[in-house]
Amino acid sequence: MADIVRRGRLRKPALRRGANMLAALMAASALLLATHGTAAAASTKSASAKTSGTKANKASASRPAAREAKARTARKASAAEARTAAAAKGAPRSKAAAASASSSAALQQASSAEARLIAVYELFGRGQPRPALAKARDLVRDYPNFQLAQLVYADLLATQVPPAHAFSDATGIGRLRSDPAMADLREESRRRLQALRERPPAGTVPSQFLALSTRSRYAIAVDASRSRLYLLENSDKGLQLVADYYVSVGKSGIGKATEGDARTPLGVYYVTSSLDPKSLRDFYGAGALPINYPNPYDVRRGKTGSGIWLHGTPPQQFSRAPLASDGCVVMANPDLKQLLRKVQIGATPVVTASSLQWIARPQAEKEAQTFTSAISAWKDARANGNEAQLKKFYLPDFQRSSGNKKNTDGFSVLHDEVEYAQGKRVQFKDVSFLHWRDGDDTMVATFGEVFEGEKSGRTRRQYWLRQGSEWKLFHEEILG
Repeated sequence: MADIVRRGRLRKPALRRGANMLAALMAASALLLATHGTAAAASTKSASAKTSGTKANKASASRPAAREAKARTARKASAAEARTAAAAKGAPRSKAAAASASSSAALQQASSAEARLIAVYELFGRGQPRPALAKARDLVRDYPNFQLAQLVYADLLATQVPPAHAFSDATGIGRLRSDPAMADLREESRRRLQALRERPPAGTVPSQFLALSTRSRYAIAVDASRSRLYLLENSDKGLQLVADYYVSVGKSGIGKATEGDARTPLGVYYVTSSLDPKSLRDFYGAGALPINYPNPYDVRRGKTGSGIWLHGTPPQQFSRAPLASDGCVVMANPDLKQLLRKVQIGATPVVTASSLQWIARPQAEKEAQTFTSAISAWKDARANGNEAQLKKFYLPDFQRSSGNKKNTDGFSVLHDEVEYAQGKRVQFKDVSFLHWRDGDDTMVATFGEVFEGEKSGRTRRQYWLRQGSEWKLFHEEILG
């Protein structure tokens, strides 16, 4: 079994009947089934899962009568499901059916390999170990480097071995239970299920996305507590969750502060480039998407380090443990390939949070409006040519960067801004407001501006800090 974990290749178990991981498999099945139907139905199904697990640990495989009873039960369950499906076509859906459909929709948002693994859990939890085994066999055939799937398959195989033919090796079993790789796989399984059980409420967005320009077609949000990356599509109707994927973060956790601390940074970032996998070592898999860590807020707080990427896994490894990277966000290669087709360099925001808070769109719009009044007042002070009034919007250590040019201090910028905008009517377009709370209250505002009579203008990205009831600028980037 340890060979399965380390090399991702199937070896039929000989020493045990999957006691440790099988218990995890049963627990995972019970957790997943809790999303289907009412609480009573969930309780019944959980009990069914426990019963099927008990049967698997008895000598039923060696008793023809028991096997026949089990087959009759399976046939009845199959027939019942068929009748239920037929009835559903012509009848209103019950609450249980609606809940089941909701769970199915959640599974469709998971990657193909993950959705197939969850289907194995479901079948096992419903007392159908043989169909579960068949699906697991197909899964490891298609994804031979998916270590968690290999382990589940091996343990399902072990349930088919009668006790009389099983071997006991207490020392070997103890060694497997204490193997860190086994603990990592159990934790990976738990986090995958948690994220698919606890779905973001419909019509909500991560609290950081108050407003997003339609020029940003997609947005990315990482929830480290769930080892999950959420992909949101942006359109005239607003942000909508379209997919989510299991990811790994830093081996030392989150909250990067210094170079080499093996932590994943928390904050609001943007994808800065896409690296060709041909130029990378196999370790990075299907490609890499660098982000702009450290951003100006990180620099302000003295954080160091660089080279934070979203990247793939080595060819021999489908996914990594939840805490496994040197600070990057790591995805399975099939998932990363989907992401690579959607991101826009410089325009796709990436939020990395310890735990995402999802809010309703009206609440996001309301919070955006409170900041809109501050940035509008900044615009008016600039147009009025009132340098003293404009100065109130800047912190004393304000800096501006433009391309590769050295940062300039705030006092020279103020004079330039007044001359640049005085007496002109300006229109903001393609506005994005990304809110970040981390001890301080900050806003990353990106927008284009066009003066009356002109066809084009500057694109700015501003970093604001709330002090009391006022917003103050501490950094600005001229993007173009």
